[in-house]
Amino acid sequence: MAYVVCEPCHDCKYTDCVVVCPMDCFYEDDRMLYIDPNSCINCDACAPECPVAAIHQDSEVPIAWADFIALNADRTAALIAGGQGPLREKKDAKEGPGCRKRD
Repeated sequence: MAYVVCEPCHDCKYTDCVVVCPMDCFYEDDRMLYIDPNSCINCDACAPECPVAAIHQDSEVPIAWADFIALNADRTAALIAGGQGPLREKKDAKEGPGCRKRD
């Protein structure tokens, strides 16, 4: 099992989750963050830190976002293959026009 970053992270990239991850599972592209399912230990440290509630356990991803399970695996594999390392530090938030931050 692994955690998955879903649709609410798209265009709304916060990195609060990155700093609590004990396994350095997070990767990013210009659109959003992703969790490497091969590194995730299912610890649940990241999910409560996400200000947009984008992180879910793979077995509990809402049906509408089910494709994000494969997207996280595919994008992290591609980013790793391209030489990108994991995120380890908090960055300034990217709040694009589609960002729906929860209060």
